[in-house]
Amino acid sequence: MGTDRIRRRRAAAGLLSAGLLVTGCASMPDGGPVQSVDSSEASDADAQVLVYGVPPEEGMLPQQIVRGFLEAVTSDDPDYEMAKRYLTPGGAEEWDPFFSTTVLASGPRLSGPAGEGERVELSGLRLATVDGAHGYDPRAGTYTASFELEQVDGEWRIDALPDGVVMGEADFRRIYRSADTFYYADMGGEWGRPADETDVLVPDPVYVRSRIDPVRDVIEALLDGPSEWQAPVVSTMFPDGAALADGQRPAIDDSGRLTVGLSGVPEGWSRDSCERMASQLLHTVRDLASAEVTEVRLRTESGASLCGLDDAAAEETAPGALDGEVNRAYFLGETGRLMSLAQRDGTSRPVSGAFGDENAGLRSAAVSRDGALAAGVSADGSVLDIAPLGAGGARETALTSESSGEAAGLSAPSWDGLGDLWVADRDPDAPRLLRLTGGEGAAREIPVQGLAPGERIDAVRVAPDGVRIVALVSDGEATSLQMGRVERTAGPEGETVRVAALREVAPRLVDVVAVSWAGSSTLVVVGRPADGVQQVQYLAIDGSSTNLPTVPGLNQVVEVAASEDAEQPLLAQIDAGIVRLDRDDPEWKLVMDGGAEGYAPVYPG
Repeated sequence: MGTDRIRRRRAAAGLLSAGLLVTGCASMPDGGPVQSVDSSEASDADAQVLVYGVPPEEGMLPQQIVRGFLEAVTSDDPDYEMAKRYLTPGGAEEWDPFFSTTVLASGPRLSGPAGEGERVELSGLRLATVDGAHGYDPRAGTYTASFELEQVDGEWRIDALPDGVVMGEADFRRIYRSADTFYYADMGGEWGRPADETDVLVPDPVYVRSRIDPVRDVIEALLDGPSEWQAPVVSTMFPDGAALADGQRPAIDDSGRLTVGLSGVPEGWSRDSCERMASQLLHTVRDLASAEVTEVRLRTESGASLCGLDDAAAEETAPGALDGEVNRAYFLGETGRLMSLAQRDGTSRPVSGAFGDENAGLRSAAVSRDGALAAGVSADGSVLDIAPLGAGGARETALTSESSGEAAGLSAPSWDGLGDLWVADRDPDAPRLLRLTGGEGAAREIPVQGLAPGERIDAVRVAPDGVRIVALVSDGEATSLQMGRVERTAGPEGETVRVAALREVAPRLVDVVAVSWAGSSTLVVVGRPADGVQQVQYLAIDGSSTNLPTVPGLNQVVEVAASEDAEQPLLAQIDAGIVRLDRDDPEWKLVMDGGAEGYAPVYPG
């Protein structure tokens, strides 16, 4: 979706019903890292409290006017009407508060004449920006802005200011929350794969105001289409021009049925396409609504029924359809053979097949998501072999590198949900990203758009949907975590595949050593901030923090493995061996059955 197609969404005019309205100033204190606030963690009383700003008083000086305005934009006023009272009529007409949200480390610093003056300067440390399409950008930097003031009937008012709003991170955490919109993975020129554009839902995260009308806002975000970054690899079943019907607020009844009126969708619309639309919508709202949503009903603007879909039917296209076997983990034993770790009792045993041999001699391995195949890299990193997980299967060499050694040779491999195997060749003279389609045949080099001169990919992890990939990118001095999209296009000479539009996911970490997918929109990352020690943390794919619990501290982590199933333990490799962190357990524990001698833990993928 190009910039010219981005619609600036207006918050709903309706307020929370039966709410306790509180008039007051919203504070902007200092705080920790930016993170979304899960409404389920708030008390019922908190959920019903709305905070409003106060109007300007007579005789306020320019800095006081600007401070009052900045507090008013952090209120729960749907259309910022109170904030506009600090502006001149012309300023209020021109200002677009929905253009963006700038998140600062603390409230903006003001400078300029303490008394009368026509200009007030704002400055601060920018932590992130939420754009007009609700997309989160974690890049930090310096923020500066100028507010021009003039007198109206003897009172100072703001006449010119930047579009959007600015606030401290604590207010951002209170006001906004993250939500996933969902679109279908687009296989482009590779039709006939296990997933096509109507099978697998891919999350596209957005930020919405949590206490105004988040369900309406996230539906509008869904109808506006995918983010500009993700649009080339996903598609939507909503027709161009589809929008919420005027005057028809999405409503959830006592039985959990969400009814949504749409304009721009003609009567007689294909039932299959309509149900695909309903599935997108149901998965988008189900974790955001205050009540459980078990069914979606779509209607035309005139009230005619389009279609309906319940949650059981929506599971056919649920996110994670290609996650695979997520209830079993693997690691490499002391002699480099592949071990299977049972999660129920923590016991381990060698896998069946060639990689389970005592002298398998692997330094890294990956198991396909259907559990049928495994790929392993030799101890010196120069050879990639593939073998079936079962008795009698032969170990066959699929790829060799011209280099070897700890920091060279082949990276740990990664399988996507389509059955493709990905690996990075870290040959200093010819670094490249490779893919084996279906895990067989000749490896094919995949072009990577966005690598700077001198950078190379040191490790890859591909999402189950096959359209997103995260990579550890090294420039020789530091390693960053970057995400790219996997674009597939058909041409006269056949289909082409490339990784495009690399973007940094964790810009505050200067040295990332390991990453794993921990869900369709979540990563677990091991890295070190510039002024801190190594930490293990969950991050959303847009770089923002998640609602998941903080990971207890752990030192000298070199590998990490997470399952897309949140019920499975988090695994990590440290000097003492392999450790696990179970859900609701506050401490890491050593995997005793072979884990003390083990290394390179992985889940299928």
